[in-house]
Amino acid sequence: MQPTVGGGRPSVVEPELGYPLKSLVKLKSKMNERALRLVTKSAKALVVFGILMAGCTPLVAQTTRQNQKPVLIETDKNPADETPRPLSDLEEEMRAKRAIRSAEKEYQDNLDRARDLSDLGASIVASFKQKKELDREDIRKLEKAEKLAKGIRRAAGGCEDEVDMDKPPKDLASAMDMLGELSKSLKEKVEKTPKYVISAAVIDEANVLLEVIRIVRTLPPKV
Repeated sequence: MQPTVGGGRPSVVEPELGYPLKSLVKLKSKMNERALRLVTKSAKALVVFGILMAGCTPLVAQTTRQNQKPVLIETDKNPADETPRPLSDLEEEMRAKRAIRSAEKEYQDNLDRARDLSDLGASIVASFKQKKELDREDIRKLEKAEKLAKGIRRAAGGCEDEVDMDKPPKDLASAMDMLGELSKSLKEKVEKTPKYVISAAVIDEANVLLEVIRIVRTLPPKV
């Protein structure tokens, strides 16, 4: 019979757990704690990995774009098929205006050359008549006069040509006289020549003047 308490209901006495059962409960509790810690560590590792991958993805994409090169597809072109496009009326008009402006500028530049040449010739002749010789400054002016005469000849459509003078100067004094006369005469011919006209007279006069300058260089600088 089960003992009673104070004549009432019999009390229930729970049996004590044996040693093997208590060990099993403790072991199960430890396993649950280890599993929880393992899950926590795994979750942290996944979070860190996700952050790293999020930062590396733009770099990988950028590197991929840089390494990619555009592929150019070459097509067979036939030069005969490339027919020049005809100019429109406006383009034709603009081209004509540019040509006119260029010709007018060249004409004005040639006038300036002829006038500068005439002034140089008169200055060289006046200096020679005063000093009876050509100094370094006169030689420098003579070289500049030669460049101007070549520019005038080129603008007139001429080129270098040999000149056979009927009466070439024999001395420096006569050469100076011819230099002054030709410089002035060439300027007048350039001024009388219309625009857009190739003047044979200007070309011949420039060639004769250049020949006189060449002769002056071969003569003694003093009288």
